[in-house]
Amino acid sequence: MRKPRATAATSGPDGSAPASDVAAIVAGTHGNPFAVLGVHEVGKNLFARCFVPHAEFVTAYTLTGMIAGELSRRDDGGFFEGKLSIKKRQPLRYHARNAGGDWWLTDPYSFGPVLGPMDDYYIAEGSHLRLFDKLGAHVIEHEGATGVHFAVWAPNARRVSVVGDFNDWDGRRHSMRDRRDTGIWEVFIPDIGAGRPYKYEIIGPDGVRLPLKADPFAFKSELRPATASVTAASPAHQWGDEAHRSFWRNADPRREAISIYEVHAGSWQLRDDGTFLSWDELADRLIPYVVETGFTHIEFMPISEHPYDPSWGYQTTGLYAPSARFGDPAGFARFVDGAHRAGVGVILDWVPAHFPVDEHGLVHFDGTALYEHADPRQGFHPDWNTAIYNFGRREVVSFLVNNALFWAEKYHVDGLRVDAVASMLYLDYSRKAGEWIPNEKGGRENLEAVSFLQKMNKELYGHHPGVMTIAEESTSWPKVSAPVHEGGLGFGFKWNMGFMHDTLEYFSREPIFRKHHHNDLTFGLVYAFSENFVLPLSHDEVVHGKGTLLGKMAGDDWQKFATLRAYYAFMWGYPGKKLLFMGQEFAQRREWSEARALDWNLLDFRSHRGVWQVVRDLNYLYRSRPALHGRDCEPEGFSWLIVDDSQNSVFAWLRSAPGGNPVAVISNFTPVPRDNYRVPLPKAGTWREIINTDASEYGGSGKGNGGAVEARAEEGGISATMLLPPLSTIMLELVAEQAMSRPGNLGG
Repeated sequence: MRKPRATAATSGPDGSAPASDVAAIVAGTHGNPFAVLGVHEVGKNLFARCFVPHAEFVTAYTLTGMIAGELSRRDDGGFFEGKLSIKKRQPLRYHARNAGGDWWLTDPYSFGPVLGPMDDYYIAEGSHLRLFDKLGAHVIEHEGATGVHFAVWAPNARRVSVVGDFNDWDGRRHSMRDRRDTGIWEVFIPDIGAGRPYKYEIIGPDGVRLPLKADPFAFKSELRPATASVTAASPAHQWGDEAHRSFWRNADPRREAISIYEVHAGSWQLRDDGTFLSWDELADRLIPYVVETGFTHIEFMPISEHPYDPSWGYQTTGLYAPSARFGDPAGFARFVDGAHRAGVGVILDWVPAHFPVDEHGLVHFDGTALYEHADPRQGFHPDWNTAIYNFGRREVVSFLVNNALFWAEKYHVDGLRVDAVASMLYLDYSRKAGEWIPNEKGGRENLEAVSFLQKMNKELYGHHPGVMTIAEESTSWPKVSAPVHEGGLGFGFKWNMGFMHDTLEYFSREPIFRKHHHNDLTFGLVYAFSENFVLPLSHDEVVHGKGTLLGKMAGDDWQKFATLRAYYAFMWGYPGKKLLFMGQEFAQRREWSEARALDWNLLDFRSHRGVWQVVRDLNYLYRSRPALHGRDCEPEGFSWLIVDDSQNSVFAWLRSAPGGNPVAVISNFTPVPRDNYRVPLPKAGTWREIINTDASEYGGSGKGNGGAVEARAEEGGISATMLLPPLSTIMLELVAEQAMSRPGNLGG
């Protein structure tokens, strides 16, 4: 419900403001301060009114330094007014004095608005796609002065003020202008610049002052536990990543090698004193490591501002601000640019599903359920004790869509991995009967969330070709990665949670029992091409008592390492893009904790180093062989060679794509070597062993086929007889006339 509006002040013939307005300004309860303060015409004269606490005398000047009039103190609280000698309405500066000294200030109420009617139109319509240029705090030049323009959406507030160290956190000093039709409040505060902490002081519709609120559009924040927003200059980074961005703008990502290294920026490595690395320090260490290990992308767990370290960033209070934990926002821009120059993409974990209920955040922002639903059956998330965005409000949708566009435009990120999509799609997610409200058609689908996701994907792909979106979605919702115009949600990719679950189940079983669970590894191919999949071995699998990937493998220590190496090669040969969480590339033994760095000393041990070398070599092969990536999302690129040998727990398939030689992937998931094992192959000739996870260089037993096998046409078809090493995956590539190069440490 819209609140009643304050009416413009009337003036006496001497230009004096009504006593009720003066009292309201001094008390900080006036809902329309621009009608009272600033420069006003009374008859043929101009009068100025200002509120300057602690002042005893105030003289008005123009911005050029010309005296404009002496103002008299109307109220001891600091209300001054007086007739001006100037003939033209213009901004003013005041020279204030008291017994203790004097100071200068420029009058924010003598400036006109910054936002215009077209902003109002598009904001009200919910179609404004550059809100991040209009809302929040922007250092600008305005009507001859330098200062910061603040704008915030709080449609049900009685009064909104900017408070900070520049006004002694006094909400009476910088009350904002209500733009009425949009619920946007704005004020231009001269004489301040970047680096100033601030919040919004909001009087709710019931007249109650709310806890101070951080800016939803803050571009920089204080380091936790402090929670204020910080004014920041517009990004001025000189980008040098056009080659990288041009490549992805013109590429079909479904047909490119995408191997993602998932990173928690706060615990990948730490300084010697245990503090966080800065973005520049991360760039110096992480980017070269990712290049050496062969990943194509870094995916950061949420790096937008959040108050609580153990939330890992998923309880965000500042969607537009890179976390102060790692330094200035400009440092993040330098990191992305550096990654791009090295040929590495940067994906951000993005959380539009819910937000925390910290008082300084979005919850009950203007004294009402503004960003969230009022009804807890719609607006409260039982799993995480968080608030759920109201996707039925166009302003909320606009806030989130603009945030996606913001990261792509201002920081050149290559993609967004959208967290908890399943929780958004279903109204009854984690709820019992009676704890949720059906949609307008009586169903459980959240139609408003569907519409939001479609709009976000459509706008992001439309305005930033080359950027991709990835859904963390664990259900059978159809067409998650299909275009919106085909009835899909519009994502580029979807996490294949079934692959992760089924394979980890399988490899946790003792090898002797695996023959009874053969279909755990074959079933995934039934649906492998129903979406554009990413195969995720993510942070979720190595936290909170879940152990590590190494720990999940069955058997003794040697078998665990062998199985993990074979598992990785199985996964890199399987259709779909790849994702591996940090530390798992060298078989971290301790489960991950955000409170400590990875155990990098493990790389000094042969078995751990061998796993890292397998991952490095797999990334090389995956990127260099079109057969392994060119048809990741299309059934034409996959065909079974051996699907039903459950007794031996052997699997074999062929990967192929235009422009490359076919690659056969063969796995033996028992510790028994299989000698003279016959594998059907599509062509006769020499098939070179391009990787063998049992190679001694990787810490294996060193069993193999001397680097190559011969496929011959015999009765029953073309096949090769070979040795399958224990607990291993090997890849064979048909040798062409001009053999392709291969990395070191491959084959046995």
